[in-house]
Amino acid sequence: MELVEPRIFLVGETRLVEEGLQAYLEHVGVPSWSTDAPSDAEVLCEMYGRLCYRSFEPGLNPNVTRVRKGNDAYLGHILEVGHGSVLEHAMLNFVFADVSRVFTHELVRHRAGTAISQESLRYVRLDALSAYVPTHIREHEDGLEIFSKTLEELERVQQQLADAFAIDEESKFSVKKQLTSAFRRVAPLGLATTVGWSCNFRTLRHVIEVRTAPDAEEELRLVFGMVYDAVRDRYPNLFGDYTVEMVDGLRWVKTAHRKV
Repeated sequence: MELVEPRIFLVGETRLVEEGLQAYLEHVGVPSWSTDAPSDAEVLCEMYGRLCYRSFEPGLNPNVTRVRKGNDAYLGHILEVGHGSVLEHAMLNFVFADVSRVFTHELVRHRAGTAISQESLRYVRLDALSAYVPTHIREHEDGLEIFSKTLEELERVQQQLADAFAIDEESKFSVKKQLTSAFRRVAPLGLATTVGWSCNFRTLRHVIEVRTAPDAEEELRLVFGMVYDAVRDRYPNLFGDYTVEMVDGLRWVKTAHRKV
């Protein structure tokens, strides 16, 4: 039995295909267009926004006589007016490790703009259990003892079931899978697990906002506060409108431009 803390890993992000972008710019008539965007993701969000209005430069669209210069100013306006659809083109890929199934059960409610791959307890046998301990229990001596002893007992149950069914002596993986699936039914909901989560920037902004709010579940608040820390400086023009307030020791990440 082990008490753990959630960890987050940013493992992937959208990358520009430079020759394709340049070919499009030549096609539309602005081969020399460039941007000071600090990341490929922010280049894409700006490019798709300008595509909508053909606003790469004045006169390209006869209705447009002036354009905003600079990625920061351009994306700042996108956030201000709520033109969030252009933020859906760029994606991020995360791994959340040592999060509970409480966490993943709430995470899957955010379906739009996401992809999810979770560690399968139909295949991964539980020989040792680990869990995140919420603050109210962690800071209560009797509560922590009850929590820890329960987790230890449930770990013994997994080991006892494995022994009772002699799963280590079973040669057929199909049978091992069936037994492993059966054993997981007495594992706790707070069991630590790993989930891969990919999302677009519009979705990420929304999830950060709602899951760091003071009324959100503690573990969600902790993890998405960490996610915000991971993306804030990497994509400054997409997250520069946020402010952070500490509530009960956790970040509350908020903005005047909600529901972009």
